[in-house]
Amino acid sequence: MRNIELTRLLTERISMTTPTAPESSLYIFPSDLLDEGVNAVQERARTLGACTLTVAMAYHQARDVTPHAGAKPRLRFRKDGVFFRPDESRWHSTPLRPRIQDQSELDAVQGLLDSSDSDLRVEAWTVFLHNMSLGEDHPALASRTCFGDPLLSNICPLNPDAAEYAIALADDISSRGLDIVAEALSGQTFAHGHHHERSFAPVGELAEAILGLCFCSSCAAAAEARNVDVERLAAAARDLVQDSYGGAAHAPATREALGEALGSDVIEHLTARESGVADLTARVADVVRANGRRLSFMDLTGAVLGYGDGNPTGAPAAEQAWRLAIDPASAAHASDSYSILGYANDPSRLEVDVASYRESIGDTPLRVILRPGYPDSDSPEHLARKVEACIDGGADQVDFYNYGMYDEHVLARIPYALNASR
Repeated sequence: MRNIELTRLLTERISMTTPTAPESSLYIFPSDLLDEGVNAVQERARTLGACTLTVAMAYHQARDVTPHAGAKPRLRFRKDGVFFRPDESRWHSTPLRPRIQDQSELDAVQGLLDSSDSDLRVEAWTVFLHNMSLGEDHPALASRTCFGDPLLSNICPLNPDAAEYAIALADDISSRGLDIVAEALSGQTFAHGHHHERSFAPVGELAEAILGLCFCSSCAAAAEARNVDVERLAAAARDLVQDSYGGAAHAPATREALGEALGSDVIEHLTARESGVADLTARVADVVRANGRRLSFMDLTGAVLGYGDGNPTGAPAAEQAWRLAIDPASAAHASDSYSILGYANDPSRLEVDVASYRESIGDTPLRVILRPGYPDSDSPEHLARKVEACIDGGADQVDFYNYGMYDEHVLARIPYALNASR
């Protein structure tokens, strides 16, 4: 069947929607609004079964393929920055400022916010501390490896200046009447973040996880407050990583293996960082709620495990959130909802991962973000099984990433999946 016919047939399934179909949001970029027009994107979102548009209000550097961008080119080169002009009255607590995106995209976002469409909510997809430009301009904010190397794209959530920046960003965006989905409000990994990461000296999973631990002055102070000998720990970490560069046997990246390799100090170090992320999340949530809005904390562990091929391995995702300095229970307690990335091809594995978060976060509403196509999903029926797996695992909402980055025939799987899972 030709793609255009498949798109038509599957989109017609939206007429089957019942009140029991799960709620859903659709992640979009301002460039989608610019390429296709606000009204066209809104109409398409409705036919796809979305009740919310989750639009990027702050984003990071990337190069994306956009297969249905109208007459526009098929590549988007994204920059660090915000899609609005900051309200200076909200930034008095910090000298840091975000860069501002192109005016055409700011205008497109404002057009969406000014729209009278009442049956399609808008919320703010906000990338907080994954920001290469901010790290280049203020390298003291960056996370540092056990070797002292700055990871300029990874701003440390325990840094006091970074925290004030995050709070001001949340205040400014939520004051515009928007709920926030908070991406990168936690720690980040060593493997991802720069333009073109290269290494011809591969290390094992455990060593790579250790390279993602932050030893900046803020993290060191938090660890020392828990009686951690930070210098000894950093030296032990360097030795382990250097041995891995030299061909030592690889070990799995588990919390238990980390403790066995580096001692109890590293567990205290992890706990200090997790507490710092939870504290920052609570402070950001407080300012968002003061503006009458809600905060959804986005846990990126699913991307760490399955981004490239959709085949996560190891323990259930919630048990691996320590890689990002996240304790799901603590972060969820501070938030109004909890968003996770279900980047898994196997519905059974997806259900296990979702269930692991449901057990960890208690009654906090749980949202799962799925990719409707490559590399996770290959048919409408497959996506429907994954939506059902999310619901069976305890999800309250299933969202989809990303409108502009999938072809129309892939997007057409979404209403089929939502209806088939009712």
